[in-house]
Amino acid sequence: MARGLLHALAGAALGAVAARAAYTLLTRNRPQDPGDRWTRKNHRGEPITLLEGPAFVAGAAAATALAPGLPARARMAALLAGGGSGALGAYDDLYGTTSSKGFKGHLSALARGEVTSGAVKILGIGATGLGAAALVSHGPADTLVNGALIAGSANLANLFDLRPGRAIKVGLLTGGPVLAAALLRGRPAAAALAAVPLGAAAALLPDDLGERAMLGDAGANALGALAGLAAVTTLGRPGRLAVLGTVAALTAASEKISFTKVIAGNPVLNRIDMLGRRPVDAV
Repeated sequence: MARGLLHALAGAALGAVAARAAYTLLTRNRPQDPGDRWTRKNHRGEPITLLEGPAFVAGAAAATALAPGLPARARMAALLAGGGSGALGAYDDLYGTTSSKGFKGHLSALARGEVTSGAVKILGIGATGLGAAALVSHGPADTLVNGALIAGSANLANLFDLRPGRAIKVGLLTGGPVLAAALLRGRPAAAALAAVPLGAAAALLPDDLGERAMLGDAGANALGALAGLAAVTTLGRPGRLAVLGTVAALTAASEKISFTKVIAGNPVLNRIDMLGRRPVDAV
């Protein structure tokens, strides 16, 4: 466990430092101009940068490349899962349209012969998820389950990126127990894989909560994919199937209900969601 803890601390520290450095470089001397393609309006109608997402992707990738104790295949899987989903998310951030929404909407459009940016992202993340899973799995069945978990987690994380800090909080709250499980099970490589995105996300949380930046599709997809990969390398098959079922159920539920309304209507969830944020009615 001691070796795993050292690897986890190193991974988290590398992730945090690299993500902050990338964010500083990307946003230096770059005002939030409404005409800038990386600028969006948040839920208050205020300008906010999406460059937090590329900063997370770059920071997590650099930390993964440098983190000690990672076997080559696990390192490659993390780079593929995080980098691939992040690049596809960035494509949707920059060139996406709102003509179709949700998993069902994009696939329905694809069935009609309309290739939306969202459909490209869904199919691409599915492919990168399977590719990453193939590097750390044992056999075709295992690869399919793990690939679905990685891709599904990438998509689900993005559904929470609607309010300041929400997607990162979900990532920390779900990734923390996976990291603890990796440490308790004596899996230092899995602990390092889990720690890198946690460190990178935590380092960017203040700017997210301060409504200066948001993960966007690039960052949220990458955070979810890396969290899914950490679960894949930590949990046994029953645990992975349980997580996959939860991811699938939440994704299906998102087509019918608003996560924001559910969170706002639950006192505990709402308190966690508002922690560190400006009041909803603040201007």
